[in-house]
Amino acid sequence: MNREWIEVKVITKSEAIEPITGIFYSLDVKGVAIEDPNDITERPSGPFTWDYADYNIFEYGNEAAIVKAYFSNEDNLEEIIRFIDTKLAELRDMGIDIGMGKILSNKVLEQDWANAWKKYYKTTKIGNNIIIKPRWEEYTPKQNEIVVELDPGMAFGTGTHETTMMCIEFLEKYIKEEDRVFDIGTGSGILAIVAAKLGASEVIGVDLDEVAVDAAKINVQYNKTKNVKIIHGNLVDVVEGRADVVVANIIADVVIYLSSFIGNYINDNGLFISSGIIKDKKQEVEEALKQNGFKIKDVNEKGEWVAIVAQK
Repeated sequence: MNREWIEVKVITKSEAIEPITGIFYSLDVKGVAIEDPNDITERPSGPFTWDYADYNIFEYGNEAAIVKAYFSNEDNLEEIIRFIDTKLAELRDMGIDIGMGKILSNKVLEQDWANAWKKYYKTTKIGNNIIIKPRWEEYTPKQNEIVVELDPGMAFGTGTHETTMMCIEFLEKYIKEEDRVFDIGTGSGILAIVAAKLGASEVIGVDLDEVAVDAAKINVQYNKTKNVKIIHGNLVDVVEGRADVVVANIIADVVIYLSSFIGNYINDNGLFISSGIIKDKKQEVEEALKQNGFKIKDVNEKGEWVAIVAQK
């Protein structure tokens, strides 16, 4: 059934994508899509398609990024927009450059927002040997390449965003065979699947978003990574025991919050890989990690983003 949904979008800048995505996920959102000019590997020719209708550079400028969220027709649109507007003001007060910060809404059909963007999502190599391949593309792997086949659906995590890239690079650098891994906010399941294909013995991905959980489970099944388990819920409620590596590609404020207790879920000398951190928050995140008993082991930056590896 081609169901109708309410689409709410925020016209912003790349550095504000993660916190704005966090705003949407604090609501009863049914899916989130991101259009980031820094991630586009192939631009459409000719007239703009539906997926790029908002990327008219004459209207928004060539640095505009868009975060779209999809809500049920029964949701209170006015209340949703008021909440988003308040939260955007808070981001401005925190010094985050949200660009236009313009909120728009309209109604869309499910088949449009679920599928139209796929032709612009291309095979990408990350790190030394990791290949992220859309399921609908053909690719012949070269020697030693590890291929992850992905259909993110409406879940965050195609591999093309700097935050995801840095997490993948750190997983490739630090994962050892037989490691147990927790992926917090697993999204499409991309990091969980990468960890498993790098040799981790057990990987648990958790997410509060049911849309993401469904997408991740499908991707896990498609990649035949039988040692990956995807769970709906909060880490502290649904996961038992400790991991050798915990990875969280979320936002800086959530990383700071996690730092206060995540050590309870990490083995001695284990690693906490975090990303989704804008540069302005780097020092604050590092200080929080140190205050909670972690040592900063590695740091990487791409664009406006930072990823940190902390050791317990």
